[in-house]
Amino acid sequence: MARLRKVVFPVAGLGTRFLPATKVVAKEMLPVLDRPLIQYAVDEAVDAGADTMVFVTNRYKHAIADYFDSAYELEETLERAGKHELLATVQGLLPPHVRCVYVTQEQALGLGHAVLCAKPVIGDEPFGVVLPDDLIVNDGPGALRQMAERAAHGGTGVLAVEEVPRADTGKYGIVDVGTGGDRIRHMVEKPKPEEAPSTLAVVGRYVLPARIFDLLEAITPGAGGEIQLTDAIAQLLREMPVLAHRFAGQRFDCGNKAGMVRATLHFAAADPELRHLVAGLQGG
Repeated sequence: MARLRKVVFPVAGLGTRFLPATKVVAKEMLPVLDRPLIQYAVDEAVDAGADTMVFVTNRYKHAIADYFDSAYELEETLERAGKHELLATVQGLLPPHVRCVYVTQEQALGLGHAVLCAKPVIGDEPFGVVLPDDLIVNDGPGALRQMAERAAHGGTGVLAVEEVPRADTGKYGIVDVGTGGDRIRHMVEKPKPEEAPSTLAVVGRYVLPARIFDLLEAITPGAGGEIQLTDAIAQLLREMPVLAHRFAGQRFDCGNKAGMVRATLHFAAADPELRHLVAGLQGG
């Protein structure tokens, strides 16, 4: 499989778990300390070698585009004030060679539909998908970079997976890799604990071939008219190897309040100015 150049970020969701804040702030713009979730996701994609960020958004969410765009008045104010460190932070959100493309998802018809919306930008090359809700932290190569290297070496699709409690299988796509392997034999979307083939859950990172678009277009929408990415991947398994990648790193599920708090405490504990506050909380 060719080098990973393009990464899709499905960011059209309404973020209802964080209302009322998400009435006016895109969920992906909620901060973990001083950086929004989307910045962590984009940094991981850049680390993986990608130079084209494809944001699948809705017609009402402009904050992400505004965030990555130049803010001339702010930059001029910081320049005049001699706040060069802050200026460098604002100007360094993206490397110069990286471009952002914004695609509108007219209706919320599932993750598979969101990915399909990116087809005109992706073309016929392999690509990554990053769900910003899943913040994965690692001191070495990021999770997507780990996956991209495996995909390039083996000419396969790669899904990030993590062991979850059996009681939680109904929240995830669950894969079956047999005993001691990593090639996915089949996968089930949100199975009941007693019906799950394993406790190995797909989390928010994918490296996929462009063939997935044809499969998504052929899928019959399920409940609520949604097109599930899991269904297309299940079809892909019949045509080529797709690997389950147990990534190095720690995942924070920032799609809920508890995960956001855990992520914030993690980064605060690593900040020289804030770690004493975290130690005080833990001590109390």
